[in-house]
Amino acid sequence: MLLVQPSGEMAKQIRAELNENETTRDKDVEVIKEWLSKQPHLPQFDDDHVIMTFLRGCKFSLEKCKRKLDMYFTMRAAIPEFFTNRDVTRPELLEILKVVQIPPLPGLTKNGRRVIVMRGLEKDVPTPTVADLFKLVLMIGDVRLKEEAVGVAGDVYILDASVVTASHFAKFTPTIVKKFLVCVQEAYPVKLKEVHVVNVSPLVDNIVNFVKPFLKEKIRNRIFMHSDLKTLYDYIPREMLPAEYGGDAGPLQVIHDTWLKKLEEYTPWFTEQESVKTNEALRPGKPKTHDDLFGLDGSFRQLVID
Repeated sequence: MLLVQPSGEMAKQIRAELNENETTRDKDVEVIKEWLSKQPHLPQFDDDHVIMTFLRGCKFSLEKCKRKLDMYFTMRAAIPEFFTNRDVTRPELLEILKVVQIPPLPGLTKNGRRVIVMRGLEKDVPTPTVADLFKLVLMIGDVRLKEEAVGVAGDVYILDASVVTASHFAKFTPTIVKKFLVCVQEAYPVKLKEVHVVNVSPLVDNIVNFVKPFLKEKIRNRIFMHSDLKTLYDYIPREMLPAEYGGDAGPLQVIHDTWLKKLEEYTPWFTEQESVKTNEALRPGKPKTHDDLFGLDGSFRQLVID
């Protein structure tokens, strides 16, 4: 199965954690739909499931949900390099997926969190186009918006640094990293719970230390470095980890290939979505510009993640 959904007691606990009230949640969806219909700059959008996913990610705060949805469509207009030509069969995207694996794992942790693994497969290969790599990450994020039926209690990332080199890192410019982080944090209903870095090295320590000052304390405190996989098992059950990490969930390549097939199935939908974005000329008040969204100078030092 692509994404195991929470059920039973776990689903009940997640609903409580996300402030989901079964008697009012449908009304909340209707409130958001009515609000969307009155925003001249936003596209027509009435996907109840996706709206519910945003509400869950915002713990059913209507105002926060409105801000997230506005940014969700705004990012599609502001960062075309992430949100156009999203056809996973294009050669440049297939080439990335030959050397990088970024799949969410099928299972859930005991407290209902989704685990995503990100790792490169070869050290001595040219660094992929970073915008296309981020595009693929966001494509998977959009599929999750469509297919996670109940909602999860947050995301946990495993970043495998075994093949990271200084030349790879050099391609991740402050400007494009800032665009990606603003997009993920401000436009997607994601709750980042933990980041686990495995196969660490002095270079990886330097990279993490470079990024940490730009993150709020609560995010910095959620980054864990592992020199031994045994300490990873304190956070993520072995039974849901792929074989490459000593787990029982089978080869990561099989999970990766399943996601590749799913992304290919979504190609027509991704094509339709290219027109689902803001029209800043119709936004009440002042249109949002690139500088409003990402800063006048694109400085990474201005980045703050909540």
